[in-house]
Amino acid sequence: MNLALFDLDGTLIPGDSDHAFGDFMITQGWVDAETHRQRNDDFYRQYLAGCLDIDAYIEFSTGAWRGRPLAEQQAASARFMAEVMAPQLLPAAHALLDLHRAAGDLIAIVTATNDFVTLPIAQALGVEHLIAVQLQRDDQGLATGRIAGVPSFREGKIARVHDWLDSLGHALGDFEHSVFYSDSTNDLPLLEIVSEPVATNPSPPLEAIATQRGWRILRLFP
Repeated sequence: MNLALFDLDGTLIPGDSDHAFGDFMITQGWVDAETHRQRNDDFYRQYLAGCLDIDAYIEFSTGAWRGRPLAEQQAASARFMAEVMAPQLLPAAHALLDLHRAAGDLIAIVTATNDFVTLPIAQALGVEHLIAVQLQRDDQGLATGRIAGVPSFREGKIARVHDWLDSLGHALGDFEHSVFYSDSTNDLPLLEIVSEPVATNPSPPLEAIATQRGWRILRLFP
């Protein structure tokens, strides 16, 4: 059995689910449109530049919905999935996942987007194992605006992957072959420790690094 890891945003889907959910909060009427869009875009630019304060971002991004009743939260999540994300689950991504399933690989999505946004996406893609930013929740199950444990972001992805593998009785070194698909230089730490890093729909900076190092470049989307 080999190991196949996938980033989500920009890799298995053409868009960014985290940023898109922020825009969706505007269409829901749950935030002030101008202020929220500006801050959402600012955080996204920080992410692209590799300097995101993920704790500040989680506090901001969950602020639009975390105080609402759980039923409203779930209804919004279902609508976001149906209206915004389902059209981004393209055949090329399903085919890539199916290729690894057919090979009997252990598969996981490893994403810096929070579990509230990404769990329905992972389920729709048929991926059992999701390593996402875990939201801290109170006794009533409501998000607090903080992160639980190590965020699966940059170097944190390595720690979370090791913990996940350990929970299954494995270690990274157990696998003869390990592959990680990602579009972003934020994922260089994890790309550098697998046996096959694959720059997938890469950003220009990651494409330059991949070309220099001789990594495979994969374009799933036009």
